[in-house]
Amino acid sequence: MEREDTAKRRILSACQEHIRMGVEVARRVPRVVDCLVREDKEGAQQLYLEIRKLEEEADEARMLVVKELTDVGAILTCREDFLRFIDQVHEILDFCEGAAFRITEILERTWKIPDDSKAKVVKMADAMLDTVMKLRDVATTLGYNATTTTEKALDVEAAEKAADTCYRDAEMNIISSKIDVPTLLLLREVVQFMEDAADKAEDAAKAARILAFSL
Repeated sequence: MEREDTAKRRILSACQEHIRMGVEVARRVPRVVDCLVREDKEGAQQLYLEIRKLEEEADEARMLVVKELTDVGAILTCREDFLRFIDQVHEILDFCEGAAFRITEILERTWKIPDDSKAKVVKMADAMLDTVMKLRDVATTLGYNATTTTEKALDVEAAEKAADTCYRDAEMNIISSKIDVPTLLLLREVVQFMEDAADKAEDAAKAARILAFSL
């Protein structure tokens, strides 16, 4: 029978591959926002297709982790901790895809957005990405040092607080801007999804802290 520590290492490696894909998706969101700023419909659509492809690959990676956890059975005492972590990470991809999709729809309809609102969306996208990148740093410490994982998780919490400030600023700007209602609603959803992605990064960091003490 496979030893628990061997199973942990193999599943942890699969989890880290999954989060790598999440980071790649998150990295594309500020680039899609840049297309919004430049009104580059084709560029945004191409990036969205890349996001969709990465999301499909991440779905497969997640299912691989779930299968591994099922196969090892009762020898692995931290199965639920692994599942909680990977599920939180996976939701980040969903929110990033949702934000990117709405931007492509805005560009497809040639809806106009004020420059100051665009600038707020840029800041929100950058803050979201910073939070996800700090989550990646947390993931790289798993399996090595639980204390370091905890310290890195605090960096994610700080980044999420900064993202939350950007979100509130962007939301108030969008609500008070003189744009038509359909554009306002869709743009507000864009920043909401980015904030949700940052929130999930914080949740994943908390899950990683728990997981770290089981590895």
